[in-house]
Amino acid sequence: MKKIIKFSLIILLGLAVNLTETKAQSDTLIRLCTQYLKAPFISDGQQYKALLNGDEIAEFHATFYGGSLYRVVGCSGMSVGNLAFSVYDIERNLLFTNKDYQNAPYWDFKFNSTIDCIIEAELDSKSLSSGFVLMLIGFKQ
Repeated sequence: MKKIIKFSLIILLGLAVNLTETKAQSDTLIRLCTQYLKAPFISDGQQYKALLNGDEIAEFHATFYGGSLYRVVGCSGMSVGNLAFSVYDIERNLLFTNKDYQNAPYWDFKFNSTIDCIIEAELDSKSLSSGFVLMLIGFKQ
């Protein structure tokens, strides 16, 4: 019985340490990303998150309203340029990719009419093999 209790305590301690590390990484990413989403931009209130390994791709959906200026921000890791993101319309026509701009951490968009989009995010395999991804969207007030 003592072995079972010890084993259970070890498992619980391991989970607690892992959750603490995950929370710390998430908090750090949020701080890094929000530096690109300051006034005059206001967050849409969402945090688009994923944990990627290797060549996995995260997919997020967003609606952009016509006439508004938006900023899409993407971060992963502790330095700029680790994350590639692309914006597609619902028919999968490529509207933008930051790969053409050295994986810039953010980009501003203005749409003439309301559009539903798909945002794909992937790690730059030259920089990271796995990691957390955080995408933020803001609009200009």
